[in-house]
Amino acid sequence: MPRNLYRSARRVAAGLISVLALGFAGTALAEPALWKIHDADSTIYLFGTIHVLKPSTVWRSPRIDKALKDSGDLTLEIFGADDPAVMQPLVLKYGLDPNNPLSGKIDAAAFQKASGLAQAGGVPPQLLNAMRPWLAAVQLSLIPVIKAGYDPKSGVEPILAAEVKAAGKPEGAFETPEQQIRFFADLPVKTEVEFLSSTLDEADEGVDKIDKMVAAWAAGDTAALETEFVTEMKGQYPELYDLLITKRNQNWAGQLKTKLAGKGVSFVAVGSGHLVGPDSVQVQLAKLGIKTERVE
Repeated sequence: MPRNLYRSARRVAAGLISVLALGFAGTALAEPALWKIHDADSTIYLFGTIHVLKPSTVWRSPRIDKALKDSGDLTLEIFGADDPAVMQPLVLKYGLDPNNPLSGKIDAAAFQKASGLAQAGGVPPQLLNAMRPWLAAVQLSLIPVIKAGYDPKSGVEPILAAEVKAAGKPEGAFETPEQQIRFFADLPVKTEVEFLSSTLDEADEGVDKIDKMVAAWAAGDTAALETEFVTEMKGQYPELYDLLITKRNQNWAGQLKTKLAGKGVSFVAVGSGHLVGPDSVQVQLAKLGIKTERVE
């Protein structure tokens, strides 16, 4: 079999396996949830994303594709997250603290576990020790996930952004890369260390957790998504939850209200955790008098 034909056959087979795994809902395949808000001359689609996926994950559907095609622009959480020229200076400024090593900010057992994870992911010990707790948490949380086959380049946002750019449509963002990094960098010291502690506690089950998240997301199971994304964080780390979820959702709802006052069709894609639960973007929109409908 020619190599290119073999690759095509392999992709088709992987796709079929993924589709069958999602199961059926009535006569239609399960698919990620999609919502919309609208008025007389505007429609804004709200799509919850997963930032890292396995390349074989099937998530596209005619409904999602039509909403994207009909939209004249795309809004994401941020742009530039995959651009080293943008991110490296910010990480150096807000993520590293070589004069106050990480080993002095957490207990010996936690640092030993962090070091083991870092070594498994190829992170040099001296670099780990120079990281602030929030950066170590982000970096270490990704290592087992990537080793399990998940890839940030296969996440929803890069795919949507590439398609919109190719179509010549404008792109926007709710936040700048610096704003998003500072949500972590400006955490109180205690909360920042708690963030790292929770990451280390969950490291052994990290892959299982994201497997469950992706399965729920791909099936449009918002109740399961709320359990996986929101419930634990809200209960165990309320300050972190309020800062990273509730306050940002409130801000985005205000921006969406302003956008809805314009005209046309738009597509908005943000992390799925922001579109489920008692403090979701939809709940914040309702407080502003805007009704959200799930697209069926």
